[in-house]
Amino acid sequence: MTLRYHSPLAQVLLISAVCFLCPGMFNALNGLGGAGQLDPHTANNANSALYVTFCIFSIAGGGIVNVCGVRFTTALACLTYAVYTGSYVHYNNTGDGIPTIIAGAVLGVGAGILWTAQGVIMVSYPSEKEKGRFISIFWILFNLGGLFGGILPFAINYYRAGSLTNSVYVLFVIMECAGATTALFLVPPVCVVRDDGSHATIVQSPRSARRELLEVLRLFGNKWMLLLLPMSFTSNFFYGYQFSQYNGAIFTLRTRGFNNLLYWTSQIVGSYALSLLLDLSRWSRRKRGMCAMIIMSLSFNAVWAGTLVVQSRYTRGAENTDYPGGLIDFLES
Repeated sequence: MTLRYHSPLAQVLLISAVCFLCPGMFNALNGLGGAGQLDPHTANNANSALYVTFCIFSIAGGGIVNVCGVRFTTALACLTYAVYTGSYVHYNNTGDGIPTIIAGAVLGVGAGILWTAQGVIMVSYPSEKEKGRFISIFWILFNLGGLFGGILPFAINYYRAGSLTNSVYVLFVIMECAGATTALFLVPPVCVVRDDGSHATIVQSPRSARRELLEVLRLFGNKWMLLLLPMSFTSNFFYGYQFSQYNGAIFTLRTRGFNNLLYWTSQIVGSYALSLLLDLSRWSRRKRGMCAMIIMSLSFNAVWAGTLVVQSRYTRGAENTDYPGGLIDFLES
C-alpha cells in the first residue's frame, strides 16, 4: 500500500476522516440517548423523520452520486449533519422541537447520499486482496469519531446532570463543518490509480438522471441485492432502542457518556478482528463470509439475551424510571 494522493489508501483515509467528523459525531450524540437531551421525545421524532428520508435517498443516492460526482455531493451531505446538531442549540434555548425534526429529515437526505458515496469508495477503490484491510481501516477511524465524540460530553458534563450544554453542540457543529471541508479533497473515481497501475473504476460516459433512476429500479429484480436486505435491516434497527430506551433510559448523563466510550471502542476492536478473518487468503471467500456471519449472529443474540434480562427490571426510563435503585451511575454501581 502506497500513500499517494490519488491512491485508494489516501482516498479511503479521507472518507474515513469525513465519517469520523460527521457520522461519527452524530453517533456520539445519539449514543447518549435523546441526542443528549433529558427529554428524548424530540430526538426520537427527529430520528423518525431522519430514517424516512434516509431510506428514500439511500435508494436515490447512487444516481445522485453517479451524476454529480463524489466530492461535492459528499461535502454538501456533511453540512446536513451540522444543521441537525445545530438545531439542538435552538431547542435548548426555546424548547421548540419543530426545527429539530425538520433538520432530522434534512439529515436523512444527506446521510443517504454520504453513505452511498462512501460505499462507492470502499467497494471500487481497493483491490480484491485489500478490501478487508481497507474496510477495517475505515471502521476503526470512523468509530474513533464516536469514541472521541463520546469523550467530549463525558468530560464536559462529568459533574452535572440534565441535558448537554450549548457549548457541546457548537463544538460538534464545528467538527462537522470541518468534515464537509475535508470532503472537498476527495478526487473523482476515474482519477484513482492502484499501486499496480490499474484504475479503480471503469471510465463511463455521464449518465442522465432518468437513466440512473431506471438502473436503480432494475436492482429490485436482482436476487443477490434482495438477499442483502435482511442483513441491512438487522444492522440498524436496534439503534433507537439501544441508545434511547436503554442507555438514555436507566443511566445518568455521565454514565451514558461512559457507555458510549465502551460501545465505540468495542466496534473498533471488533472491526479489526473481523478484518483478520476476512483477509485470510488460505480460506475461500464463502468460508470467510460464513464464519464471519456465524460470529456476528452469536454475538448479536448474546447481546439481546443480556438486554432482555435488564429490560425485565423496568418499564419506563429517564427521571421517572422504575428501575430498582433509580438511574445507574458507573461510580456508584
